[in-house]
Amino acid sequence: MNRNSATLNAVYIILALLVVACFSSVVYHFFNQDYKTETAIYATASESVSFQGVSVRDETICTYNGQGVVCYNVSDGGKLGIGTTIADIYADETQIDIRRQISVLEEELALLQKIQNPGTSESAQPANLSGLIEERYKALTTARERMDLTALREEKDDILVLLSTYQKITNSEVDFSARIQSLNAQISALESRRTLPLDTVTADRSAYFVSYTDGYESTLTKDSLSTLTVADIRAVEDTVTAASGRTLGKMIDGYEWYMVGVINNAKKTFLTDMTVTLKFSSTSETVQGVIETIRSTGNPEESIVIVRCNKMTHDLVQHRTERVEMIKGEYEGIKVSRHAIRFNEIEVPVKDPETGVETMETIKAKGVYVLMGEQPEFRRLDIIYEGNDYVITSLNAGEGYVSLYDDIIVNGVNADGT
Repeated sequence: MNRNSATLNAVYIILALLVVACFSSVVYHFFNQDYKTETAIYATASESVSFQGVSVRDETICTYNGQGVVCYNVSDGGKLGIGTTIADIYADETQIDIRRQISVLEEELALLQKIQNPGTSESAQPANLSGLIEERYKALTTARERMDLTALREEKDDILVLLSTYQKITNSEVDFSARIQSLNAQISALESRRTLPLDTVTADRSAYFVSYTDGYESTLTKDSLSTLTVADIRAVEDTVTAASGRTLGKMIDGYEWYMVGVINNAKKTFLTDMTVTLKFSSTSETVQGVIETIRSTGNPEESIVIVRCNKMTHDLVQHRTERVEMIKGEYEGIKVSRHAIRFNEIEVPVKDPETGVETMETIKAKGVYVLMGEQPEFRRLDIIYEGNDYVITSLNAGEGYVSLYDDIIVNGVNADGT
């Protein structure tokens, strides 16, 4: 009896010690989770070269012989057809200011009418709108990281419509009718003050328009490409002469234009007929072009490169010369340290190509652990580029993948997430 009691007491003591040890371990790990994290940030990687680029185009100066204030009807880089109005001529700037005010009011009116449209509200559900708002927010942050101002404005307008629609269907008292009525009244009042122009300048052929000149219109032409030297290219300055007197600006003929520069191509990284992407220091605009010529200069570190392009926009005609990056290959996504990468077994749906039936299959996936509150969760990677100590994974790869601004655990977590 005594022996049994002693044995039982020993068992109780061992169990008690195990409970205490287990509890102590839980408490220790709870209060000592020393995770080292890094924020998932937007990043790009590329094989490229930078140079001072010069734009070469066939251009004709556009003139006007009359008097008055010029009001342009087409923006810089805008496409003209035969008979298209380039500019209206008014006696003073009052009419130009009226047109500007009407344009601003009409933009606001268009947004409010879209929100107020019964079809928009009737087809929208709060849950769906919440998802769309989240998607647009991610697109907005991506546009901000890319410094794409055009996309940023578009995403801002889309979010404004979605948020206002959400507010309207969740609060019956929200109504924009009064503001719409006020905007219509303001536009009508301004329209009543508009007068016909004194004169109108129209295009005599199809072309692109630019409202300034720079003095290189007759020298930097397509015919000059074969004779341009390194000294010629480096001598070009980014000077702009605003329209004045008889000069209204210039017309750019044809769809094609050329970017010319001097590069170090000793390693033959770039070749004739290669498709490249051009990025500019003054804008987020990118242009795809084809290398027309790479001409030797006798100096192995200096080759003249001529890239043929056919995209024309407002931003691309604002400078004659600027810093250009010519990219052979470019990747954009989310930067992830190699130290954070782990492997984990997960279940994914797999569709049979013949029957179309989906089944769940266990795969070993490459990913990282992200900190969600106090708990690590596994997120997959869709790797599109591999650097020496980092990888780039796709932006918005989908549910279960790393997202922009996630807190990625670099140290403090094992392969199984513990």
